[in-house]
Amino acid sequence: MIDLHTHTSASDGQYTPRDLIKKAKEEGISVLAISDHDTVTGLEEGRNAAREAGIEFINGIEINIQWTHGEFHLLGLGLKDEIHEDLADIIKKLSTARRDRNIKIVQKMNEAGIEVTIEELENMYQTKSLGRPHLADFLVQRKIVRHKQDAFDKYLAHSRPFYVEKEGADLDMAVDAIIASGGVPVIAHPLSLYLSWSKLEPVLRDIKKRGVKGLEAWHPGARENDCKRLEAMAREIGFFVSAGSDFHGEKVRADRRLGHTAGGRKIEDKYFFEELKRFM
Repeated sequence: MIDLHTHTSASDGQYTPRDLIKKAKEEGISVLAISDHDTVTGLEEGRNAAREAGIEFINGIEINIQWTHGEFHLLGLGLKDEIHEDLADIIKKLSTARRDRNIKIVQKMNEAGIEVTIEELENMYQTKSLGRPHLADFLVQRKIVRHKQDAFDKYLAHSRPFYVEKEGADLDMAVDAIIASGGVPVIAHPLSLYLSWSKLEPVLRDIKKRGVKGLEAWHPGARENDCKRLEAMAREIGFFVSAGSDFHGEKVRADRRLGHTAGGRKIEDKYFFEELKRFM
């Protein structure tokens, strides 16, 4: 089993990098990529733990790209241990933008009578990289909502009272920075681009021309038939195909299981990793 898309407590995941590697070992995973949101701070710990566990480790990142429809997340897989200064600069800017966004969300929460500070939340979740899943969990703990999904549906989703637009990186700059850092740019969960099938293919062809090499056709947020359709489209365009669980931890996303993708399918197809290695 392999998994080319996972998250740790360095961003919005449940497990520390070391604990994630331990869990991966228990699940029988032989190749694992950590791809935290807009940060590489968990990679060294994950890399060292993977070496001890005998797991082949892939340095990764998931960068939020500025996009007018839905969300565009770009994976960078196979980064060097020391990233290029251009990628470090993008991470710094996105980190600042993320904290500014969180401050605005917290202000909205306070205006609604939910008293909390950004510092309290960062201490509570032991991270400077808060995400909406953390805020949803906080609303559950405060008994404002019963479930995390309720928090999104009522407060945190687009057009809801606590929503604040997210700032993203420029696609071309992110692609260049990933490549300069030795990595391979891959479109994460492409259905999140929120395009119709007729519009998706020409957009993907344009993205391919701009240096992106792979497409994560297999993702647990999509139906199996859609994943098969995405895989066929990716191969027609010339992308290599990737697969991942987008695992964050059971307490964060109970519907995601390490080493599994759409339809609960195990990520056993070695060719996903073999294709990636051609570009690393």
